[in-house]
Amino acid sequence: MTEPTRDKPWLFRTYAGHSTAAKSNELYRSNLARGQTGLSVAFDLPTQTGYDSDHVLARGEVGKVGVPVSHIGDMRALFDGIPLEAMNTSMTINATAGWLLALYVAVAEEQGADVAKLQGTVQNDIIKEYLSRGTYVFPPEPSLKLIADVAQYCYRSVPKWNPMNVCSYHLQEAGATPEQELAFALATARAVLDEVRGQVDQADFPELVSRISFFVNAGIRFVTEMCKMRAFVDLWDEICLETYGVQDAKFRRFRYGVQVNSLGLTEQQPENNVYRILIEMLAVVLSKKARARAVQLPAWNEALGLPRPFDQQWSLRMQQIMAYETDLLEYGDLFDGNPAVEAKVETLKAGARAELARIDEMGGAVAAIDYMKSELVAANAARLRRIEAGETTVVGVNRFKEAEPSPLTAGDGGILVVDPAVEAEQVERLQAWRAARDGAAAEAAIAALKAAARAGENIMPASVAAAKAGVTTGEWGAAMREVFGEYRAPTGVGKSVSHAAGNLAEVRAAVEAASGRLGRRIKFLVGKPGLDGHSNGAEQIAVRARDCGMEVVYEGIRLTPAQIVNAALEESVHVVGLSILSGSHLPLVTEVLERMRAAGIADVPLVVGGIIPDVDAETLRTAGVARVYTPKDFELNRIMLDIVELADAADKAAA
Repeated sequence: MTEPTRDKPWLFRTYAGHSTAAKSNELYRSNLARGQTGLSVAFDLPTQTGYDSDHVLARGEVGKVGVPVSHIGDMRALFDGIPLEAMNTSMTINATAGWLLALYVAVAEEQGADVAKLQGTVQNDIIKEYLSRGTYVFPPEPSLKLIADVAQYCYRSVPKWNPMNVCSYHLQEAGATPEQELAFALATARAVLDEVRGQVDQADFPELVSRISFFVNAGIRFVTEMCKMRAFVDLWDEICLETYGVQDAKFRRFRYGVQVNSLGLTEQQPENNVYRILIEMLAVVLSKKARARAVQLPAWNEALGLPRPFDQQWSLRMQQIMAYETDLLEYGDLFDGNPAVEAKVETLKAGARAELARIDEMGGAVAAIDYMKSELVAANAARLRRIEAGETTVVGVNRFKEAEPSPLTAGDGGILVVDPAVEAEQVERLQAWRAARDGAAAEAAIAALKAAARAGENIMPASVAAAKAGVTTGEWGAAMREVFGEYRAPTGVGKSVSHAAGNLAEVRAAVEAASGRLGRRIKFLVGKPGLDGHSNGAEQIAVRARDCGMEVVYEGIRLTPAQIVNAALEESVHVVGLSILSGSHLPLVTEVLERMRAAGIADVPLVVGGIIPDVDAETLRTAGVARVYTPKDFELNRIMLDIVELADAADKAAA
């Protein structure tokens, strides 16, 4: 009996990078040895936002959510012993995508690689950054120009590289409905294709279209998510054919990678996350018609902190068991002709088309950024309300809460902790790099880079030259900021409502009563210090506080501790709340507390929210933080009552 023919499995990836380039290189080589077939690089926030590790905004952020890459020396160390010509590398990088690709190409050339054979992807999706993740730098127009520059460069010089990865992953993390995720991602793709259409010969444009890939989220409602993927396939084919005239079906193929949903991973009973991750993976592998080209799975303990190598290995094994032990890859599509699936796909497509029509009426994705952001904040508020009200069941959170203590979190807490000395060591290496390089060559390369940007030329050749000259990430970022300027995206808070949730009337009454005692309305400052752009939590706190009757001060992401304390002083706020999800809570909160004391407002209560291990929470409370909230604190009205109580108590103490 002959063995059945098996399809080739998808790429197995693990999103990884932390501490230093050398430490991350060890992790990559270890993961590859365990059967991972592609790399997915996580960069730290200074690298993502174009700052060097010694910039004031980088304090506390170096090596936390990814690897710091400040210059070509770091990139060499990151891929030491890994032949780039034989690798498929995904780099989650957006505002600085052109720069990191330039460093990658420069290192590949040093390795003797044929650059034309390099395979991989840069995410390079700025519109999504404006809407959900926050690592944008430049205004929309020059940002689209930079995306087009990368696309044109890849088409001509690195033809197997995907120059743009339309990322709907973070849209779902920000609360998007399936219809919004479909429409907002497709609108972004159209905006990019419209920008790059004139960059290549018209006859070659269909092939460039084929290099646009997608990075998608898969949530726990796996039937809906699987149908969403089939809807993506149909809608992308439709857009490529009808809007852009791409006749060859293989150039219209919807190619996507996926990381399954991290939003639904819980701090409570975290062992349950293993099942969630597996179920979410089914949505992107079961349907052959809409199967992912690459899959990376989060670890079970991501709601607690940074996963360890073992945790990443566990998620990798989940993929390998699905691909090699089951018979999934021996069959065609399991859902073709299923009436329930077909009906759901058509419903999703209709909803996405209606949303796309609204975006078109506004003038396209860039013109609709404010609208899309407000819709995401509103959708996330509705999602949270359903969880608070018990309409959406989350096991271990709002139902079935009684449980045995998890042995998985015993001992060291089940997470990787980045050594605080890493940042100082990285800064020392960076300063030594600057001192040792040919300074004149670096200055000349920076001048050439600025000249190319001002002239409207493609910045990629000048960026590759700058990489080889030893220019740093911060210097590249500063040059681009000088030419293109900076941008602050809309917060989406002003037009969103949290809807009546739980005991909102009781909270409003408490706010009114306390405001009366204080002699003015409770004023609450919500701040995001450092470079963490994951603003979903801060936005929902700001919306709920406003809907409870408080006066809210929220100016968005990426503020220095000095700016936050200055705002607290100028606005005479009653309570300050900080949201930090990047792991940089200890240094940033400490600095805010020190500055509040120096400014004479130490009596103003400070509360902090984020992914904060218990030991760090105790440290923060000892330092003077009034309350610490983590993902398990999902009852926003409870938090609002805490803020009322803190404002009241501080006023009484002052009196």
